[in-house]
Amino acid sequence: MSSVADRSTVCCLDSPAIATPTVPATDAGPVTRPARLPAGWTVVLDRRVLRVDGGRTLVGGSPPRVLRLSPAASARLAGPDGVPPEARLTVTDATSATLARLLTDAGVAHPVPGHADAPSPGEVSVVVPVRDRPRELARLLDAVAATAPGVGEVVVVDDGSADPDTTTRVAAARGARVVGHPSSRGPAAARNTGATAASGAVVAFLDSDVVPEPGWLAPLLGHLADPAVALAAPRIVAWVGLAGGGASNAALLASDARNATSSIARRAVARYEERRSSLDLGPRPAPVTARSRVAYVPSAALVVRRSALGAGFAEDMPVAEDVDLVWRLAADGHRLRYEPASRVAHEHRDALGPWLTRKAFYGTGAAPLALRHPRRVPPMALAPWTAAAVTLLGVQRRWTTAAAGAVTLVATARLARGLVRGDRACGDADTQRLRWPTADMRKALALASVLAPWGLGGAAWQAAGALTRHWWPAAVAGALVSRRVRRALAVAAVAEGLADWVRFRPPGAGPVDALGHVIAHRLDDLAYGAGLWWGAWRHRTLAPLRPDLTGKGPDR
Repeated sequence: MSSVADRSTVCCLDSPAIATPTVPATDAGPVTRPARLPAGWTVVLDRRVLRVDGGRTLVGGSPPRVLRLSPAASARLAGPDGVPPEARLTVTDATSATLARLLTDAGVAHPVPGHADAPSPGEVSVVVPVRDRPRELARLLDAVAATAPGVGEVVVVDDGSADPDTTTRVAAARGARVVGHPSSRGPAAARNTGATAASGAVVAFLDSDVVPEPGWLAPLLGHLADPAVALAAPRIVAWVGLAGGGASNAALLASDARNATSSIARRAVARYEERRSSLDLGPRPAPVTARSRVAYVPSAALVVRRSALGAGFAEDMPVAEDVDLVWRLAADGHRLRYEPASRVAHEHRDALGPWLTRKAFYGTGAAPLALRHPRRVPPMALAPWTAAAVTLLGVQRRWTTAAAGAVTLVATARLARGLVRGDRACGDADTQRLRWPTADMRKALALASVLAPWGLGGAAWQAAGALTRHWWPAAVAGALVSRRVRRALAVAAVAEGLADWVRFRPPGAGPVDALGHVIAHRLDDLAYGAGLWWGAWRHRTLAPLRPDLTGKGPDR
């Protein structure tokens, strides 16, 4: 690895969407060297990566880290004026193959899924679990035929429908094969039955309430051209518009809820779900790994190598079985990719009662996940210094605010020294040396002065989210007896809600839209938190409520 990159530092930052660091693979420790990306692949630098020292140092990824490239490695990415934004690297030899793998595993760059060795649509078995819903099933099968012609087969799994004959007629009319359960066994079992019945080397799982957009399959199969990748997932959207003004399948799904005369609550929920559904993981590609920007992908639409499925979905998990599968695949050494260039529309709930019930149902999955995958679903994951600083700020006294500033200054100095001397920056025992010349101490200090406040801001964001989502029952109880807790909870509820609106607002949205978004966001959090506490009680565990303050990844 020394021919590709100098020893890399992984800083314990705490960004709004990132929990804790992992150490990128190097040849100087117990971490296994990453397999090389195959020849012919092209990777593109993430547009949000911070480039320092002419591109010799890259800051970004998920979880965030600092990568110091050797001159030979940065030359592979550099243009006439250094490493440009969204620099491209094509794999042509062993060095570029190893560099490309390092960058993509770190989330600093993303592969372009257009390799010639991608599986063909004829190798794909589409598996659709369904229980009743003949109209939705017909709509989905028509969309598959229109958007993915040439797929090897479509297998419909009837999971105990009240009228199985109708399901069979709908499927047969569209050339799909039906297998069934006499009584309902749940979506996880239905998917497993479909995967067992499938003959293709690749299984595309599609729920009956989705509608694929044109071009959805090719990017996902493109990622499977990398033999290390076992799963690829599309972006799940609720509403899009096509070039030229035409309405897409997703638009047709949402039009009734958005345009029909209905309650204010229903319209507000519909708008909120269009922007930040739990299934929509955003417009940026990413590796899928626990405690990162994209920590899971939903089973509403997944493409998986059948050989990697193993036991498949956990049939004893009525919720979060998709997260469990993803993390088990990752633990087996497979790489997983989220590809937003592939889009699948989902018919979101917009009636207030069913929407809140579904959010609470999602929350109940945290407890079984925490028991099966320790340290992967904490409400907060902070480095020790950011935990100390946020706690001091939460006390809300002048001296504690000053003390939080002092902690941040000390952390900044330690981080700068670690960048120069290879100390254990951020307290991570696996941090490796970043070889900055002593004369560049000022550069290291300047970089640390950006990274440390970034980490503190991210920690404050996590704390606000935990107060209003995971811990709200305890926070409300505390607010009844403490003025400071009341103030902290009120500030967190308003500030975090407005920040979330700013992040997701459409152009031209005003104060009324902000109010509706904040209220819906808070209801989302209340429902999820209630489900989380109920699940913790049922499983007699505090695991999903405990923060991780070690500053280390879940595997260390």
